[in-house]
Amino acid sequence: MQTIDERASVPEARIKNMEEFSAISGISRPTVSKYFHDPESVRQSTRKRIEKALERYDYRPNIFAMNQNRKLTKNVGIVVPLLADPYFAEIARNLEQRCIDAGYRPTLFSAHGDPDLEVEVLENLRSLKPAGVLLAPLGRASHRDALAKFCDDVPTLIFDSSVDEMGIAFVGSDNFQFTSHITDYLCRTGEPPCFFEMKTPANPNAHRRRQAYLKAMEAFGHAPQVISVDGEGWAFEEIGRLGGHEALTNKQFSTNTILCSNDRLAIGLLTACYEQGVKVGRAPDCAIRVAGQDGHPNSRYTCPPLTTISHDYDAVSKHAAETLLEAIEGHVSPWKSTRLEGKLILRDSA
Repeated sequence: MQTIDERASVPEARIKNMEEFSAISGISRPTVSKYFHDPESVRQSTRKRIEKALERYDYRPNIFAMNQNRKLTKNVGIVVPLLADPYFAEIARNLEQRCIDAGYRPTLFSAHGDPDLEVEVLENLRSLKPAGVLLAPLGRASHRDALAKFCDDVPTLIFDSSVDEMGIAFVGSDNFQFTSHITDYLCRTGEPPCFFEMKTPANPNAHRRRQAYLKAMEAFGHAPQVISVDGEGWAFEEIGRLGGHEALTNKQFSTNTILCSNDRLAIGLLTACYEQGVKVGRAPDCAIRVAGQDGHPNSRYTCPPLTTISHDYDAVSKHAAETLLEAIEGHVSPWKSTRLEGKLILRDSA
């Protein structure tokens, strides 16, 4: 059999799979497979031969194909409603890194706000035989029967938006605490806030925040005012801008303080204020205060910087990933809902 060095002059064709790599490198298929699953499991001299061959033939294995023959893969799916949304991008980034650090191979998927695509994503995930899945469902719009069937078949941790008692557990933020806490702050530091929201929000957490606002205003002895603007889908900034223009023009805000259902709506409202020459902030010459909710990664860089109540991204991702990975390893506890408190971040907008 030719050695690697003796074949140096042989014209190279692209290696398609591990069998071809084994044949052309002269290293047995079981040894190659063992190396790819754990490089430290083969002798150092063998490892050097394999690594030399990898460099020589520029071969990288198809990890997904390798996993098809394993009873338990190292694949973990992460599914969110929309990866373009900065909140979901940030939480997905955190979850992805935690899976990588634990030795798993995460793959990100976006449902693009489409319930049918959400089901299609989950069905595609089945073909990867994932060890587990971290799923932020669309919520009210989701096809619940399909979600329930998937959660019965695949270890699934639900995060962000709870859908019944599906999966092995739920981990998310405490939206009632979110809104109550920031409403309390705004009431104590100025005029009580109006609540600025979408009539048909894409994220079901918006409904929880609305209810929390109403209860908080009642508890604080103030009359609530909810301004619900038109708009559907995930273009929150533009919906906030257009709705803000309408509300400002028609003088719909009964106080000079506005609490938005989320930071992206607040960013749109800030733009509307700028375009109408309405100064936002806490200074004596400011006409209005604006606050949001979520801790949008770019909320620090709006003008003025946006006061918000932020998700504890690190704590949510840590608890979600650890709960799923423990379940994958066989440590499954009874279903539990864990909701983590947000942190008030005070900036110039309110």
